[in-house]
Amino acid sequence: MVDIPFLTSTFLKLSAAIPTTLGLFAASLLLGALLAAGVLAMRVSAYRPLRLFASGYILVFRGSPLMIQLFLIYYGLAQFPEFRQSLFWPLFREPFLCAVIALALCTAAYTAEIWRGGLQAIPPGHLEAGRACGMSRWVMLRRIIVPVMMRYALPAYSTEAILLVKSTALASLVTVWDVTGVAQQIIQRTYRTMEVFLCAAAIYLILNFILVRVYAWIEHRLTPGSRPSSRTPTQPLKVAGEHHD
Repeated sequence: MVDIPFLTSTFLKLSAAIPTTLGLFAASLLLGALLAAGVLAMRVSAYRPLRLFASGYILVFRGSPLMIQLFLIYYGLAQFPEFRQSLFWPLFREPFLCAVIALALCTAAYTAEIWRGGLQAIPPGHLEAGRACGMSRWVMLRRIIVPVMMRYALPAYSTEAILLVKSTALASLVTVWDVTGVAQQIIQRTYRTMEVFLCAAAIYLILNFILVRVYAWIEHRLTPGSRPSSRTPTQPLKVAGEHHD
């Protein structure tokens, strides 16, 4: 028999942790995008050392589990006395900030490759047209390269954002009390694993549904051909001498 009062109470308790989950997601997505832009710039650079560094970064963070990366950042760095005495220690001793850094470093590697695919998909004619118009590199980057690149990369990037929302659940392993962390606390007190995790899954499903709709709207806005024309149909011209009933 379904215990509706328990499910309702659990859902409300887990909902109180949604701001923490959204904070993890938003901060790691923003920081990851900034890092990805730098990695992408090095990845397509004409200088071989920069390309090798970017390729190595992508290989490491795409090829190793996120959970291990999180543990190395939160638990591993604290083992070095020199690091604990450095200026970075106040940041890395906070579980929330460590989780954000780990998530951002990981998603930056995937995002850089997604954006590189979008960059390679830009038709050469677009760039030639920009040069023919006398556009500078900055103007071409702002008006042609970035919009077209994001239009091609958005479907894969939206998938990466959804995966990032689900990856925030790993932050509970370093005592960040997000939705998953609060769910584990409730399970430790009630031993009702099925009901609690069903409520947690429902919350993640709702968050990802909203995220999918947001990215669908962005993709719609970035694709002019898919938007209906805002102009109203014009009335047919009347021909001189034409009679209407």
